[in-house]
Amino acid sequence: MDRSWWGWSGPFGGAIVALAVRVAADAVPGASVRTVDLRFVGKPAGGEILLTSSVREVGRHTRIVDVAVTQGTAEIGVASVTAGRVGEADDGDIVDVAEPVPGPEGLAQFSIPPEIVPMGGHLDLRPVDGPLPLTGADEAWMRAWIVTRTPMALDAAYLGLLADCLPPAVFPTLAAPLAIPTVAFSMHITAPLDDPEPAPVLVHTRNISTSGGWSVDDTTLRDRGGRLLASARQSRRVVGWSAR
Repeated sequence: MDRSWWGWSGPFGGAIVALAVRVAADAVPGASVRTVDLRFVGKPAGGEILLTSSVREVGRHTRIVDVAVTQGTAEIGVASVTAGRVGEADDGDIVDVAEPVPGPEGLAQFSIPPEIVPMGGHLDLRPVDGPLPLTGADEAWMRAWIVTRTPMALDAAYLGLLADCLPPAVFPTLAAPLAIPTVAFSMHITAPLDDPEPAPVLVHTRNISTSGGWSVDDTTLRDRGGRLLASARQSRRVVGWSAR
């Protein structure tokens, strides 16, 4: 993985999620990715990352794609991606649509210093509201429009990438960064991704629990109209946590 896609101390987890989703999608052409569950079982490092897929049929139209992520002889992650046929929209569909917020145009950019977190150089990230990281705030959430500087299609792999682009949601309550690596990542696609053109996505992440050395974040991803595209949850290990 190109070092410009590294996070704090190694390859960016969101990029590995995106690669796993892409490999799974390629293994089941014609099916739409619906969920991804990825568990990191080793620490990614420099060097080639190999992703190997195997497909299981579940009924006529559903496929489970298991993806093994390895480096050399070391297992880095295991992913399970569910894909299947998606029917036409119907008037009785339940659709989660939130009140639209101001678009990214005119909002100030927030730069993640690439010398600290290299993958930040790939992002155009524009906070909408809420506290910023490492400001000692009382609230543990962030919301921002995010788009990659190199245009990418708005598909399930792209949403997996963006779901991990904001810092851990507990960061606004801190004054200094901590290592909080992801152990488990899950994402559910909630709307047809029927417009593959590159577009900013509203990413809203909030911390729902940080205790006993573990931290859990919930994240929603919405389009300009407020439609929910996907929801994600991460469990993270907190290294060196202490009460602030």
